[in-house]
Amino acid sequence: MTTLCGLRVAYPIGMQRDALTEWLDTYLDVHAYEDPSLNGLQVEGAPDVAKVAVAVDASLATIDAAMSSGADMLIVHHGLFWGPAKAVVGPHRRRLAALLEHDISLYAAHIPLDAHREVGNNWGLGRMLALDDLQPFGSWRGTTIGVKGVFPTPMGLRDLADTLERHLGESVLVHAGGGLEVGTLGIISGGAAGSIAEAAAEGLDAFLTGEPKHDVFHDAFEFGINALYAGHYMTETVGVKLLADKLQEEFGLLTEFILLPTGL
Repeated sequence: MTTLCGLRVAYPIGMQRDALTEWLDTYLDVHAYEDPSLNGLQVEGAPDVAKVAVAVDASLATIDAAMSSGADMLIVHHGLFWGPAKAVVGPHRRRLAALLEHDISLYAAHIPLDAHREVGNNWGLGRMLALDDLQPFGSWRGTTIGVKGVFPTPMGLRDLADTLERHLGESVLVHAGGGLEVGTLGIISGGAAGSIAEAAAEGLDAFLTGEPKHDVFHDAFEFGINALYAGHYMTETVGVKLLADKLQEEFGLLTEFILLPTGL
């Protein structure tokens, strides 16, 4: 804190990039999951971080917004590196060039940010919906990444969809394969429509994910369970926002959420 023209001005505390990266790696347990994403620091930027931007996707528009915000690090759910090596040409080159030119670090956390019990998409959605008795649910490559819970008072299916729309700002598609009252709910954010059968096997009344898939369209109706699709993008804004709050609380870092919805 300093004084300027009679005003008290607070400057961001900041921290070293490598220290922040080490903390994120440990806190999110990024190496614990079999994940096609290259989780962790994907692009090395400035050695000191005073401001962090968070977003769902590492698109060029996101990177430009992070640059305009004055961020030193961009943390995303969907990074730039997946599976086999990708040639640095076209849009991939332009994204990397923008990060390097503006000295912005890129950190990615995919499945780790779905599964985390404090700042993860799924547990975050469960708490957002005021579910009780939250428990792990939803297998992905041998790891449980989702959550299930019980509503204190069963909700009408339409009321549940309306609640999600108010929280996330996205129209919710409902496949009403079960009863019109929902007492139990399973959640896996993003593209987990294939887990409808698992939710039904657990005896849940409804299953929430991001986007539908044609090859499992009939599953909700044939397994007798309600499926709610609240948007791949919007269901995965939850974790990065919670992580930004955690960084503010833990280190006093300035943070900014970049909203660039895809409508999917």
